[in-house]
Amino acid sequence: MSQPILLLNCGSSSIKYQLLQTDTEEATAVGIVQRIGQHGSTLEHQVGGEEFDLSQDFNDHTEAVAAVVGMFESHGPSLEGVVAVGHRTVHGGATFQESVRIDDEVIAALNELSDLAPLHNPPAIAGIEAAMRVLPDVPHVAIFDTAFFSTLPAEAYTYALGREVMREHGIRKYGFHGTSHQYVSQQAAVFLDRPLEDLKTIVCHLGNGASISAVDGGVAVDTSMGLTPLAGLVMGTRSGDVDPGLHKFLGRKGMTLAEIDTFLNKESGMAGLCGYTDMRDVATEIAAGNEDAQLALDVYVHRLVSYIGSYIAVLGGVDVLCFTAGVGENASHVREPVIQRLRGLGFELDVEENEKRSKESREISTAESKVHILVIPTNEELAMARETLKVISV
Repeated sequence: MSQPILLLNCGSSSIKYQLLQTDTEEATAVGIVQRIGQHGSTLEHQVGGEEFDLSQDFNDHTEAVAAVVGMFESHGPSLEGVVAVGHRTVHGGATFQESVRIDDEVIAALNELSDLAPLHNPPAIAGIEAAMRVLPDVPHVAIFDTAFFSTLPAEAYTYALGREVMREHGIRKYGFHGTSHQYVSQQAAVFLDRPLEDLKTIVCHLGNGASISAVDGGVAVDTSMGLTPLAGLVMGTRSGDVDPGLHKFLGRKGMTLAEIDTFLNKESGMAGLCGYTDMRDVATEIAAGNEDAQLALDVYVHRLVSYIGSYIAVLGGVDVLCFTAGVGENASHVREPVIQRLRGLGFELDVEENEKRSKESREISTAESKVHILVIPTNEELAMARETLKVISV
């Protein structure tokens, strides 16, 4: 029997949503609200191959969620049978190590954690409260980006900082994109028809935001993002790892703390290196002889290879390397130089398979490769639906 679940992913000025049928695990409606709290708000609702658009200013998330519900009422499918609402929640800190049913105590705890994710948690909370007002008669569940990484050993999540300061402020590595890393590592075992417990897996989630994880037998043991999503790999506009002394250096040059934060989060990464965040544009520029674009890709690949190598050491070997998310799934010109630099460790790329485009999971390593190299499309919404169903079934 179908148990439809409404899934909400709330950003500071947007809401992405899906209505997913748990029996078939297929989305019967998807949509997005953009420019919430700004002039020119829009809502796009897709159902049954048709798209319905609404241009109307939404002052806050409450108005936006109400408009989403109105779209379902006007164009379907009906929300009457919805059994739960699942909410993507970026930061659960050390408080939430698994998905939970939302109540007043959970919301209060999320507000307390907002200092750890000031750009992500407040809009998520606003979306949760709005959805609970509009849909008060069904359970609401929070699914945390950080939860999958609650298994990290202390040696992996502890920074070499003063103990009292770390304890007082909850400073540690938390990791993000956990829903994707968990889903992809599990799908790798399914694809290979191997027990998850037997596999040492490295997952490269490469999108505009990017992270990498080391997963041993289905359990996360390390990841690149840290206290915040800024750490680790080179990303679309985020720097990834930099010398911590950079903040003081730039401060001495006259930049405020807010300006430094904006610089590292929004003006760095691929955008800062070459002016482009889309890897297709980067490839076009490289073909045209743009040296900045070539350097940007080289830096991106170098950082990624460095993390893969360190995680092979952390895991004591590796069985599977997975690429996922927008860049990981589609950018063959990114995957190829990464694998070529890993050849000395037994990685062998099937160049022809690497060039193929597909929405299905596939293997791009040769039969001689000592490591399975997979491209696995992530499906965070499906993972969220499974988590939501698990919580409400308890």
